[in-house]
Amino acid sequence: MCSSLFVWQIVTKRNRSLTLNLHGKNGPGGSKNFGTLTVHAEESCLSRMAVEMKLRCSQLGNKDMFSKSDPFLRISRLTESGNYVPICKTEDNPLLIECFDFNSNGSHVFIGQLHKSVSELEKLHKERSGANLVSPTHRGQEKVLKGQLFVDQFIGKEQFSFLDYISSGFELNFMIAVDFTASNGTPRNQDSLHYIDPSGRLNSYQKAIIEAGEVIQFYDSDRRFPAWGFGGRYGETLSHCFNLNGTNAYEVEGVQGIMAAYANALHTVTLAGPTLFGPVINTAAELASQATSNDITKYFVLLIITDGVLTDIQETMDALVRASDLPLSILIVGVGNADFKQMEVLDADDGRRLESSTGQVAARDIVQFVPMREVHSKSCSTSPSF
Repeated sequence: MCSSLFVWQIVTKRNRSLTLNLHGKNGPGGSKNFGTLTVHAEESCLSRMAVEMKLRCSQLGNKDMFSKSDPFLRISRLTESGNYVPICKTEDNPLLIECFDFNSNGSHVFIGQLHKSVSELEKLHKERSGANLVSPTHRGQEKVLKGQLFVDQFIGKEQFSFLDYISSGFELNFMIAVDFTASNGTPRNQDSLHYIDPSGRLNSYQKAIIEAGEVIQFYDSDRRFPAWGFGGRYGETLSHCFNLNGTNAYEVEGVQGIMAAYANALHTVTLAGPTLFGPVINTAAELASQATSNDITKYFVLLIITDGVLTDIQETMDALVRASDLPLSILIVGVGNADFKQMEVLDADDGRRLESSTGQVAARDIVQFVPMREVHSKSCSTSPSF
């Protein structure tokens, strides 16, 4: 037999390997050595590569009678379900590249298409050659068109995951933000999501703090966690990012420090609103940016616990896009029975990366959303996935 083993003990090692001594009882008061067991962790992913390309078409067919066509391209990847979804990055699965003639009324006219993998597009770039577009026929065949697609630029960039950071010696910095908007209900009422039960039964916010914090804390060596609240009012001052412990210091000591600061804030903060994520995301991003600028090897994880629908959805998307190239991941836990479809948009698990109001596309997906009602149907004993 061997002692207890946790995932964090393996993945925090630089080579993601841990060797344990196996031992067992050998009569009264004795033990016997049964050798060693080495456990190695590997992250399963199809590709770490993000690709930037410049595509160009020539000799396209004209679809307008009295003017020239206004062609544009739509690129989609094949999903496991067999459907194509628009993408900005992909593994080396076939891509569907479609060309349309733009019409302002939305009835765009199909010009042609082709199927190419990323490696085939890279080959077109290296050979400086074009690939003919095709048009499907009613007989299930394809008509080869004169129009061609060229790849004028192809740049591959390796992207690093959460495990890459921590196994390379990065220390994790856990942060938390708690929703103090009025939609949670008055804390002294038993039907409130913020109700503190004298019997010790945890409310949804306390459960989220405990269940997420007790997993993530093992990756944070000093166990000092920045903790904020948002959507609450101190006296006459409404704040969308205030220190949870009510002092000028934003850090608290350990998970129990978060729990104590949260319980105390319920006595000093008046629930208000609206629900804004932008300020806390910007604050967390500023800490991550400062660490990067000072060459501090830290990876930041922000846990946001909320019950409601966002008022600043576009501002939140803008903040997430700006933060997407920082060593930062955001875990959003939804409590209560609200409709959390907005959070699923922020999560971007459908393959569509977030886009800001200025058209900038997120460098990577940094958000993971989990409804609290689904947490207990899943195991909480594994490493966090970002």
